[in-house]
Amino acid sequence: MNPKVGYGIIGAGMIARFHAEALRQLERAELVAVFDSRPEAARKIAEDFPCRVYTDLDAFFAAPDVQAVTIATPSGTHGELAIAAARAGKHILCEKPLEITVEKVDAILRACEENKVLLAPVFQTRFDPGVQRIKAAVDAGRLGKIVLASLQMHWFREPSYYTGSAWRGTWAMDGGGALMNQAIHLVDILLYLNGDAKEIYAAAGALTHRIEVEDTLCAAVKFRNGSLGTIEVSTSCPPGYPRKLELLGSKGNIAMEASRITRWDFPEELPGDEEIRRGISAVDAAGGSSPANIDVSGHVRQLGNLTDAILDGTKLFLDGREGRRAVEFICGAYDSVRTGRPHQF
Repeated sequence: MNPKVGYGIIGAGMIARFHAEALRQLERAELVAVFDSRPEAARKIAEDFPCRVYTDLDAFFAAPDVQAVTIATPSGTHGELAIAAARAGKHILCEKPLEITVEKVDAILRACEENKVLLAPVFQTRFDPGVQRIKAAVDAGRLGKIVLASLQMHWFREPSYYTGSAWRGTWAMDGGGALMNQAIHLVDILLYLNGDAKEIYAAAGALTHRIEVEDTLCAAVKFRNGSLGTIEVSTSCPPGYPRKLELLGSKGNIAMEASRITRWDFPEELPGDEEIRRGISAVDAAGGSSPANIDVSGHVRQLGNLTDAILDGTKLFLDGREGRRAVEFICGAYDSVRTGRPHQF
């Protein structure tokens, strides 16, 4: 009989169901427990995904068959929970962001290193085939010198998205707004494909929602590879549109909407280019109009990668230090908004 990794989920909100469904689809993993301080919320998860219910966190961490945990709680609680999990010897999959400040992310990284546990931040979009195809083209030098690298996220969230939650839209628990909570996935892909930023100059505001943080942000970016870029994100654009990323270089141009390639232009053709272009089709808005409209396949791939790393000793495709990059970038953007000056990385 093949060994399985026993997982416990911390938090029983909407995203916990994506974790539970992803685990159900993996042969080498099984959900054995769910923790939430709200008994009824935990029981609802357990009814649909049979497992034990815990309302005592120490008892949850003491369970020997919980070898790994997924953290699906408000952003500002991730650090405390991840550090406690690491000290209990549990491997960790943590929803984005790892934490809401670079200092808190670094504390998580230290705890995981000291306790020799694996840490995987949830950036499931990196696992998508389209993203990997673009990454291969960038690494092969097909774009030549990248000159522009930009992202757009014109999404929409109803006022009830914020008013119906005590933590969303707050600095203390959300750590930011449209950039930190929604666009962080696209920021991660931008940095993954184009490398780290050197400088960012940003402006932001809460233009249509009554929240502490921004619902709209624009920024100009200088990257370490010499390219320039723009960031344009909002949750104030009904009905919500597919997020976009563009890379334009001296030898070719690529664009992506959601996680699908929508432009693949190279003067110097290679076998397979025409097939890629034939596969280009319309893209729906997915999470642009509702956070529930996301596909579980990315979580399946990422949890599968963590499970294989635990069982086989292989290297994580995406580890905690990679998760730090997007948080550093976003916190730099917020620093620029506060000071009115460019932030240097």
